[in-house]
Amino acid sequence: MRRLGPFLRDAWALARPYWSSEDRWRARGLLAVVVALNLSLVGMTVLLTYWQRAFYNTLEAKDWDGFIALLFTWHTTEAEGWLPGFSIVAAAYILIAVYQLYLRQALQIRWRRWLTEIYLTQWLEGRAYYRMALTDPVTDNPDQRIAEDARMFVDDTLSLGLGLMNSVVTLASFIIVLWSLSGPLNVLGVEIPGYMVWVALIYALLGTWLAHLIGRPLIALNFTQQKVEADFRFALVRFRENSEGIALYGGEADEQRGLTQRFRALMENWWAIMTATKRLTFFTAGYTQVAIVFPIVVAAPAYFAGRIPLGGLIQTSSAFGQVQGALSWFVDNYARLTEWRATVERLTGFTRAVRAARGADAGPVVAKGTAPALSLRGVTLELPDGRVLLDRGEAEIAPGEAVVITGASGSGKSTLFRAIAGIWPFGSGRIDLPATGRALFLPQRPYIPLGTLKRAVCYPEDEAGFTDAAVAEALEAAELGHLMSRLHEADAWDKRLSGGEQQRIALARALLLKPDWLFLDEATASLDPGAEERLYRRLKERLPGTALISIAHRPAVARFHGRAMRIEGQKLKVGGGEPPPNPLPSLSPGD
Repeated sequence: MRRLGPFLRDAWALARPYWSSEDRWRARGLLAVVVALNLSLVGMTVLLTYWQRAFYNTLEAKDWDGFIALLFTWHTTEAEGWLPGFSIVAAAYILIAVYQLYLRQALQIRWRRWLTEIYLTQWLEGRAYYRMALTDPVTDNPDQRIAEDARMFVDDTLSLGLGLMNSVVTLASFIIVLWSLSGPLNVLGVEIPGYMVWVALIYALLGTWLAHLIGRPLIALNFTQQKVEADFRFALVRFRENSEGIALYGGEADEQRGLTQRFRALMENWWAIMTATKRLTFFTAGYTQVAIVFPIVVAAPAYFAGRIPLGGLIQTSSAFGQVQGALSWFVDNYARLTEWRATVERLTGFTRAVRAARGADAGPVVAKGTAPALSLRGVTLELPDGRVLLDRGEAEIAPGEAVVITGASGSGKSTLFRAIAGIWPFGSGRIDLPATGRALFLPQRPYIPLGTLKRAVCYPEDEAGFTDAAVAEALEAAELGHLMSRLHEADAWDKRLSGGEQQRIALARALLLKPDWLFLDEATASLDPGAEERLYRRLKERLPGTALISIAHRPAVARFHGRAMRIEGQKLKVGGGEPPPNPLPSLSPGD
């Protein structure tokens, strides 16, 4: 393989942290037991070759007692010494094989759990997932890399690693047996000791070289296949998540064209894999079939000359097969090695993309200040393409103040909220957060997590920290009293609730969590004017000490705020502290 050294370094960089992690002793213990069981299986395979020689010799000698003993109990011969019966060897082999697989699977799931937690932490820390979505078009489907590629990496690393170790031990064990069985061969007056070992070596090296030559295209094809498979799954999930919008637009035909196009890319690459695999399989199948009779053909002259008995011929053939099989590990696993390489490259790319996202320019500096107010100092906001939305904006918002932010669509209002939240990575300047107090941001499209309705209302806090009565009261205040009886019902609430109801859930969160700073990015845009007015009044009355900062296009929203800011021409125009145009009506008991 090209770039074998860098590839192996990447694979080691992915695997090494687990074996030095907090789970290292349990992992190393499990691995040691699995390796010991693997070595036991190799030892039993060596034992079986001696059993085969004795068994076929009893057949050749028509020794009935020896035949029965070698099947069920034990037998002692002059050549092999004491040998257990096949039933004993088979029972022990089955027991060891079962627990070797069971413990290897236990190690796999522990390693996968640890790796998944690490990748999730890296992806979520510093909001790398958000920055990657904005700036990295190359690292496709990070969710699939965490879920599917991590699983494949762990499974393939253990399977291939243990398989390679098994082949090395098998080679070391059987090469001695084969050397002692094959004896010397005279070629043109030159005596070659252990000639069957050299024949097996030449056979395997030639096969390895040809397998790599034939199967090399599979490396790139397997990488592409993982990508197009992930793209197709992502498109199907996106279709499911947006089924209502698609249905309302009547966009089924266009969606089918898009899905068909993605699947066509998947299918075309699969056909290319099939063609490359067909060529490789032609070779590997022929290579394997020839290996069945090849050692017998090579050793047959000695058998017909009477130098070895039938049992010796069978043992020689078996030992040759084991040596040739161990030397041919690369040939037998070439297709899987190409898949493993593709997985390593995808995970390495994901890791590098996460590091790049976390180490990239973080945009305006956002930090806790020493004053109680929220301050913007020379804040410049840009889009990923470099276009400036806000140029050196200056503002200050006092605790408990109500401020409305207006401006044309696309002027940067929502981006300003993202910058205050510390998630916008493009720009400069400084944002001093209040020295104390908690902020809550409510976007126009609320996020509704999976799980119960109570969890959706309490998000992002732990629902265990709130009583059912408190959550029900928040729902009632948000005019969702009809859902109070379904608090512990798990459902796809983002599908069950209308856009307006989802915004009410977000407002219920604010009423429940009682933040000190509440940012609403058109968080009531899906409500009718009457409901919007009632809920804004309820926020003002139930959260009297909360600073309320709203983005809104509706002029009626301004009356609930004491001051206005406007983004216009890349400038932040800050209004004074004049009262709202109309006094706020009091909240009647019916509201």
